[in-house]
Amino acid sequence: MFLPPFDDSILPMSISKEDVKYIAALARIDVPEDKLEGFTKSLGGIVQYVEQLQKLDVSNVKPTSHAVPVGNVLRSDVVKPSLISKEALVFKVPLIIE
Repeated sequence: MFLPPFDDSILPMSISKEDVKYIAALARIDVPEDKLEGFTKSLGGIVQYVEQLQKLDVSNVKPTSHAVPVGNVLRSDVVKPSLISKEALVFKVPLIIE
């Protein structure tokens, strides 16, 4: 499992090893004891980053579902003449098997 590098000095360690074990059990993930400390620090860093994001003032930001404007990329429907029943039921193909 890949764990990205991070700065230990910014972590107040609000996540415990028991929290990581509980979350791993919920997700049905086996976390070895030797990796538990690393996962605890990583998850603590993620939680701290989310806490920083929650401090941002977003009162003037409109809610969006996409980061960029998205339009319909399909062409418009155009009515065209179709096959008549007799043409649609009979297709002539060359004989392949002799």
